[in-house]
Order: sequence, then C-alpha cells, then structure tokens
Amino acid sequence: MEKENNLAAFQPDEIDLKIMQLLSKNGKLGNKEIAHEIGLSVSPTFERVKRLERNGAIEGYKAIINKKSIGKGLQVFCNVSLKAHNLDLIEAFEDQIVHIEEVAKCYHLAGNFDYSLLVEVPDIDSYQDFLKQKLASIPNIANVQSSFVLSLIKK
Repeated sequence: MEKENNLAAFQPDEIDLKIMQLLSKNGKLGNKEIAHEIGLSVSPTFERVKRLERNGAIEGYKAIINKKSIGKGLQVFCNVSLKAHNLDLIEAFEDQIVHIEEVAKCYHLAGNFDYSLLVEVPDIDSYQDFLKQKLASIPNIANVQSSFVLSLIKK
C-alpha cells in the first residue's frame, strides 16, 4: 500500500501515540489486543493502524534477531570523519558505505564525526578485515574511531 506522504501534516492524538507505543514494543500485537489496551473496538483500531501506516508514522514491522545466532557477535560503532565536505565526496562516501554488508546502520552526524556506522561482524579479526579491505578503500576518509559494544542495556 502506498504511503500518503503527508507525515508533516499528520497530527497523532493520544490514542495514535498509544497504538504506536504498543506496536513499537511488540509489532506482533493483533488489532484485538491493541483495541483492548486503548479502549476502542477492533474496527476503529484497525482503521487507525492503517492510517498510521499510510501516513508513514508506522514505517514497517520487523523481527529483532539475536546477533550471535547469525554469526554477528561483535558490534562496533565506527565513527568516521571525512577529509573534505563537498556534495560529490559526501554522496560518493554514502553510495559506497550502503553496499558494505558489515555496515548494519549508517548515521550522518553533526558534531565531532561526520558518520557513525554500526558494524556487525563475527569477531575482532573480521572487524580488522573490514577496516583494511573495505573501509580503507573508500577515498576521502580522514579519521576512524572505533568503540566496541560490551552489552546492550536497553532495546
């Protein structure tokens, strides 16, 4: 179903916010369970959820996977600074980084670094290979700082 693309004009009320909160905690909740929690019947609840999806307030649903179970036991926040900041170089970096399998997420930042990458690999040796073989091959990188995740405190 196509989004209406009017998220900027969309003003969620308290019930919409409650629906989004419930679904953010458990995307498998059915309309009946949501209706019970928010105090509406199933039909209006269903319509509200569909409207939230159409307006882009709910972007999708996904499973949260145990990273160790799929061989990605090491997560690293890899902060990257660029040498230069013209549009062509920024777009070139972004075009290359989105195709690297180990990069689970990439955030463009304002502050001390230009980008923060969430890198997921099996182990430290794999991270070293990622740095040497993949990240180092991207031009215009001035600095890289790595922070290794010890544990996840809040999901």
